[in-house]
Amino acid sequence: MTTTPTSDASTVRAEEHDGVLVITIDRPKVRNAVDGATARALADAFDRLDARGDLMVGVLTGAGGTFSAGMDLKAYAAGDTPVIPGRGFAGLTRSQPHTPLIAAVEGWALGGGTEMALACDLIVAAQNATFGLTEVTFGLVPPEGGIVRLPERIPRNIALEILLTGDPLSAVRAEQLGLVNHLTPPGEALDKALELAHHIARNAPLSIAAVKRAISERTAYGDQDAFRQQDQLVAPVLASHDAQEGAHAFAERRPPHWEGR
Repeated sequence: MTTTPTSDASTVRAEEHDGVLVITIDRPKVRNAVDGATARALADAFDRLDARGDLMVGVLTGAGGTFSAGMDLKAYAAGDTPVIPGRGFAGLTRSQPHTPLIAAVEGWALGGGTEMALACDLIVAAQNATFGLTEVTFGLVPPEGGIVRLPERIPRNIALEILLTGDPLSAVRAEQLGLVNHLTPPGEALDKALELAHHIARNAPLSIAAVKRAISERTAYGDQDAFRQQDQLVAPVLASHDAQEGAHAFAERRPPHWEGR
């Protein structure tokens, strides 16, 4: 195993395991919430994964028993954004990595955490893991893949229920719906993801690349077109009075008072 620091070694670790690059968000004290520095370090790691011909598969995970709580709201409130222009949240959600990427999910994957998992090609999750797209409860919407990708990965009506209610989705239910490829006992998601990654990595590189590209370019109406259409719809929501009210209500620990504007 080879460990190489990213541009910010204190928040992201990248470790090579025989053709597999394990990328770990290492901010357990804030449940691996992503700030600007972490987003940039993750983007560097994803670039490294795609640039190296000897790295066949990537695994994305979080330290300390949590995948990611999504955006670091304290950093964001101070003007530090984890969204990279042209690449999306954490340098991943709107990018198009060429190399297969597996999410190894333990604990919570909330908001941007779920959207990072959805941006991966495969998901391995511990039985006690939980996904969450709770944005509507704060007057927001999940703009970094929740709306675009979730209805493609599970039945549309179930995706709508999750997105409209903001209710959490357990890993067990996610596996039943086909969102999660493999369930593991708690603490074993990364081991299973590595096993799956090595199983993929032993195959022909050109074959792996062709399959990934063919699936990614499955229709003329791809992810980038979907994001463009989505952004026209959600931009007014994100700029609304209710979006501000949701954030204030959360900070003040009170129910929000929606005005529909």
